Amino acid sequence: MSRIGKMPIAVPAGVVVNISEAEVSVTGPKGELRRPFNLDMAITLTDGNLLVERPSDDRIHRSLHGLTRSLLANMVEGVTKGFEKDLEIVGVGYRAEKERDNLMLRIGFSHLVEVKPMPGVVIDVEGNNRIKVSGIDKEIVGEMAARIRAVRKPDAYKGKGIRYAGEKVRLKAGKAGKAVGS
Repeated sequence: MSRIGKMPIAVPAGVVVNISEAEVSVTGPKGELRRPFNLDMAITLTDGNLLVERPSDDRIHRSLHGLTRSLLANMVEGVTKGFEKDLEIVGVGYRAEKERDNLMLRIGFSHLVEVKPMPGVVIDVEGNNRIKVSGIDKEIVGEMAARIRAVRKPDAYKGKGIRYAGEKVRLKAGKAGKAVGS
């Protein structure tokens, strides 16, 4: 039995879960999420807990068991608390600013880089070098944060660029010096 798959998901007060044949919808104070799941997985709501059961011990059912439970838990957490990713910009003259809903980045290019948020994502700028990406869908928040980071990944020699908050960037040593002798 899957250790993750067999754990129940507690559904807090104020969250409504609708289970149909093809999809599950979760509605809470922050919004609504819908997601289709494999029809083989049995999803039941009993006594305020969501349970996921698999029909057999086939390899595909074992892999779907934990995945289904994790996706459901993320949906419930998203509509109650939401998710957020923090990014920081490192580099002299590098900064971010918000223009309407879009994110404008000055990160060493000859032009401004404009990043448009995906639907369901809110981008906030704190100071000049902190970016906060938040939303109710964990997958979309992570994808948006990865797209922003990909605009200018941290440099391996100086560490300049966009990184996740708390990310450790391993710097390379660079050149050791010129060759000795003439």
